[in-house]
Amino acid sequence: MTKNKLIFYAFSIGAFLCMSCKQEPTDNTPWVSLFDGQSLEGWTQKGGTANYTVRDNSIVGSTVHDTPNSFLTSNKMYEDFILELDYKVDPSMNSGIQIRSNSFPHYMDGRVHGYQIEIDPSERAWSAGIYDEARRGWLNPLTRNPEAQKAFKQNDWNHYRIEAIGDTLKTWINGVPAAHLIDDKTSNGFIALQVHSIGDDQQEGTEISWKNIKILTDSLSKYATETPIDPIITKNALGIDEEKNGWQMLWDGKTTDGWRGARLDEFPDKGWEIENGVLTVLSSGGEESAAGGDIVTKETFGDFELKVDFKITEGANSGIKYYVDTDINKGPGSSIGLEYQILDDERHPDAKLGNHEGSRTVASLYDLIKADENKPINPIGEWNTAHIISKDGHVEHWLNGMKVLEYERGSDDYRKLVSESKYVTWPNFGEAEKGHILLQDHGDRVSFKNIKIKPTTKE
Repeated sequence: MTKNKLIFYAFSIGAFLCMSCKQEPTDNTPWVSLFDGQSLEGWTQKGGTANYTVRDNSIVGSTVHDTPNSFLTSNKMYEDFILELDYKVDPSMNSGIQIRSNSFPHYMDGRVHGYQIEIDPSERAWSAGIYDEARRGWLNPLTRNPEAQKAFKQNDWNHYRIEAIGDTLKTWINGVPAAHLIDDKTSNGFIALQVHSIGDDQQEGTEISWKNIKILTDSLSKYATETPIDPIITKNALGIDEEKNGWQMLWDGKTTDGWRGARLDEFPDKGWEIENGVLTVLSSGGEESAAGGDIVTKETFGDFELKVDFKITEGANSGIKYYVDTDINKGPGSSIGLEYQILDDERHPDAKLGNHEGSRTVASLYDLIKADENKPINPIGEWNTAHIISKDGHVEHWLNGMKVLEYERGSDDYRKLVSESKYVTWPNFGEAEKGHILLQDHGDRVSFKNIKIKPTTKE
């Protein structure tokens, strides 16, 4: 065989082998790296004092005693994104990836809070479930997704994919669909790598490592996964921790069950709408209780905790009332009860009215006690959370995680305030043992959702 023929055959065999071998696809996704493999540039530690170092192109977090949860947080804030990363965790640890998380001075003295994608090497195996750090607890564990629970690899690298787009969060672990949550509590925040606190009986210096941390923020519709992950957990529902702690939904997000008009036996046939899990009182020109009218719970409550998400429109006025007796004030206007004020302080004239200065501003005890001037209110069109606690006569108003006022029902100071207010004409105002919860129709468009209550028993 000639030299030229040998060369030809050798080339032909090589070409055949090349054509028959499997080619790895190239990922052309325009990922942006959040970690340069060499330093912690672009990251800041918050919370506890766990150790974060860089080793072998990975961020390594190690536990220390006598410190709260530690978080290595991205300096940049992110809203909608797709995030992928790899991690390897000591079997004795608990950790997580924070997304859309925040740290505010008014919230638990700066405690990091927000969505956490769990890292759980324990027998419970809830890795890639969704937890709400320092707020509501578990939102979507993997109790109904055994395939995802089996996907975690002990003492090895695991891969997460996290999609946060609009009100939808989805997770995957090692390519297996894990959790699907529809929730719009927080739309923007940092990403953080958690090293959980440890007890005195746990070994200090246990480690978790993260690498290949990359994010996508553009053209998300092109790269996002449309297929739903079963089961889907949605808003207007309780998390498992809330259920364990005695919370109940006051509104199911779909129907009028459990509610009626304050002066009706049934729900009003006009003035209110239910759409996409949101309950809205419609605008009717700003007149108090003149369209559909106020709505109240059919059930009455004594001691309780109440949480309501609300969103106002420009110049709007409304309120959340408690200890309402619908048999009082059968005439024009709203039903009588203690009121957590909802108001556009900048534009509505009520903000400057009242017998007690500032007592008609948002989160105030209407016409009686002014809310803290430094209250954290979100802009028009964004959701806020009202939280009312009433136990053994002691009442607190909270707004977006900050306590803004407190008082004692029936005390001398309280009764003096009532005597100087518009409520002076109502005997024993606000001192009923039980009453309805009320959402007010003040003629302005205001929306509500995630309405939940925790009845409490006097000791």
